[in-house]
Amino acid sequence: MSLAPSVTVPRPTFNSLPLLIALFCLLWSFAFVAGKIGVTYCPPLILLTARFSLAGILILGISALRRESWPLTLRDTLVFAVLGVANNALYLGLGYTGLQTVSAGLGGLIVSANPVFTAALAALLLNEQLTWRKVAGLLLGILGVASIVWHRMSVGTDSLHGILFTLASLASIVLGTILFKLLAPKGSLWVGNGVQNLTAGVVLIPFAFTFANVGDIVPNLQLLGAFAFLTLGGSILAYVLWFHLLRVCGATAASAYHFLMPPLGMLFAFLVLGEHVAVRDLLGIVPVALGVYLVTRPAAASSTSR
Repeated sequence: MSLAPSVTVPRPTFNSLPLLIALFCLLWSFAFVAGKIGVTYCPPLILLTARFSLAGILILGISALRRESWPLTLRDTLVFAVLGVANNALYLGLGYTGLQTVSAGLGGLIVSANPVFTAALAALLLNEQLTWRKVAGLLLGILGVASIVWHRMSVGTDSLHGILFTLASLASIVLGTILFKLLAPKGSLWVGNGVQNLTAGVVLIPFAFTFANVGDIVPNLQLLGAFAFLTLGGSILAYVLWFHLLRVCGATAASAYHFLMPPLGMLFAFLVLGEHVAVRDLLGIVPVALGVYLVTRPAAASSTSR
């Protein structure tokens, strides 16, 4: 009696992408709350200079201790340095300046408009397909974010000065996102993030010494905790996750997850800072969530099928 040959059944592979997306959204949205705490007790430029410099030293120092060869070409090293100026020094330098007179919830809300501008520029510069589904999702995201912004501004608790700084911060991260996809640096994201952070820290040093006063720092446990989270969870882990999502999902789909930041940011701001959240703000979350689903659904389907 002959036996049929055994057939090896491939084991289903675990898709870690949803977990990485969830972790990124939690880290990125809570960073606005930690940033608000940080700038309350420390001038923003000093806080960011110390944060970026320490994060860069830690990342590159760990790589050196592991005796790893330098994994980046000169060209890719320079690209990550440029990204450090756009994604770190400008984005957070402007954003944290705005956070001094803008609530953490509204700060996260404005920056969450990133997908709208990124999608438009990605279609023009990166030839990413802008389907009707994505357009509808982006418009819903705009509707939800705009309704919350309009309500928060009508209350009058956030200054126009801070909002303008936050809008400039938004433009910086859109620029950094497009540059990452356009220049497409190769090699280790870990080391690249170290170069990016260290570059941002060095670039901000003269501005910190010129426009900030060390005497304005109020040392306490809140500042220490915020600084630790911003350095380890924000500058190191969140940015590595962000660049990974850009590589896997594309600029439009990855940026669409920023639409999740307003509800998460407002939730964290309510729980930690006691910021008021109105019912109208909560209603604005509905089109935001639907917009994320429409924009990211094709990318998620294609990524799980590979």
